[in-house]
Amino acid sequence: MVALSSLLVTGCVEPVGLSSSDSRVQVVTTTGILRDLVSNVGGDRVRVTSLIPDSADPHTYELSLRSVRDVVYADVAFSNYLLLEQQSLIRTLDANLPAEAKNVSLAEASVAYSAKLIPLVEDLSLDTLWLGLRVIGGGSDLGADRGSVVRLSAVDVKGPGRLVAYVTGSFGQPEVLFDSGDGFDRSDGFDADTALLPTAAHTHLSWVFTEPGVYRLSLESSLVLGPTDRPVPIAEGDLTVAVGVDPRVAVASNPVLVDSGHADVAVDLDRSAVVVRHDAPGAGEPVNHQLGQVVLSVPNRAIQEVPADPAFRFLGRPGDRVFQLAQAVLGRHIHGEIDPHLWHDIDNVVAYVNIIRDTLTEVDPAGAGAYRDAAARYVRLLESLDQEITAELAPIPAGRRQLITTHDSFRYFASDHSFEIAGFASPNPATEPSLSDRRRLTETIRNLNVPAVFLEPNLIARSTMLRSVAEAEGIDVCPILGDVFTSEVRTYIELMRFNARSIRGCLSP
Repeated sequence: MVALSSLLVTGCVEPVGLSSSDSRVQVVTTTGILRDLVSNVGGDRVRVTSLIPDSADPHTYELSLRSVRDVVYADVAFSNYLLLEQQSLIRTLDANLPAEAKNVSLAEASVAYSAKLIPLVEDLSLDTLWLGLRVIGGGSDLGADRGSVVRLSAVDVKGPGRLVAYVTGSFGQPEVLFDSGDGFDRSDGFDADTALLPTAAHTHLSWVFTEPGVYRLSLESSLVLGPTDRPVPIAEGDLTVAVGVDPRVAVASNPVLVDSGHADVAVDLDRSAVVVRHDAPGAGEPVNHQLGQVVLSVPNRAIQEVPADPAFRFLGRPGDRVFQLAQAVLGRHIHGEIDPHLWHDIDNVVAYVNIIRDTLTEVDPAGAGAYRDAAARYVRLLESLDQEITAELAPIPAGRRQLITTHDSFRYFASDHSFEIAGFASPNPATEPSLSDRRRLTETIRNLNVPAVFLEPNLIARSTMLRSVAEAEGIDVCPILGDVFTSEVRTYIELMRFNARSIRGCLSP
């Protein structure tokens, strides 16, 4: 913990802003990592700044007015995306970038440069069904792009009690998305009972039912193409949920029963439908069911007590018993199908560098030779770095190549260097239902004889569960850097070296 505290992301030097009077190519990136890559390729021919401070979490950061000014001056914008950055940041970037400027999402573009993409595979070993929200289909026929937003609104609930759906944020503060207890107001477009999702997005949330019985939730969906556009209706339908009762007895027809694994209430933009997308354990590819064909089952083992924390008073009095399908991954977390943390595989960064080289050349043809030579030099450094990291990690035996981290962002590193992701802790210090998560994490540490867990220094305040489990098991808590720089680690190469040294120091015999 001393080592972690010394790496707290304070004191980072923020980059200078862009300027309309500078003759160099003006480049804006979303993150400091991308800024560093552009600096290595562009050299003195570019002026580059990043929108997200080096110490800030790109998943949650929202733009300042100063950052918007930089966007207006930019000739080129580089984002990672694949839903890494907040969509509000992406929409602001897209809306304020000059029409003639180049706007490149590196993760998406890297596929054409032979980058390796890893799907996000989530844990199916939950005690009850996990139920989230999702958008499937690109909606290109409707004119949708990465700045478009899908609205999924609860417009009515019939059932014996209240239905509440909420998201627990990174610091344990809940945000209610749907609540049948205060009614539904069509006059304002059901704004108080509407979830907003980017295209191709997926989000986690908790569902609470106050009484046993059968609930029918009426849903309406629409697509908002841009910030000034009116919603375009997509589809509507009723979702049936059997709570604390036998669903085959409670529902007269012979429905498809969904009672385990992952399911999503999904808006299908390409087919103009709202469906239940079910990913059952061991069943292979997910299956889409029409709302009227499926019943979701909430068993009696889903009974929980309302926490004492005043933030959860909207669910009832402390100690009240409710039925809850818990949020599978705690913390506000909207993501897509692909892990967006590509830069933890150095080969993927080589793809990023080549995209940056080609984009700068297109904007500034006179600098083609300079960009080509700089990119080649930097790629040689990256190739040498890859060999260096492989050698650094070589002493770690196969039986100790298990990574348990703060959040799920190191799959590319694990794949590239023959590690296993044994587990990760999504921080939520104020919510009690993580007892099963804690139990599984403890069992994983014991069964695999894991000597250390890895915590991102910028998430220390949000990782009490990971730290307390490590302390209880008498193992080390070691630093690892995911998507931020620190006052001591200010370049991509330094970040990768730091992680390799920390992992070797903590996992080697």
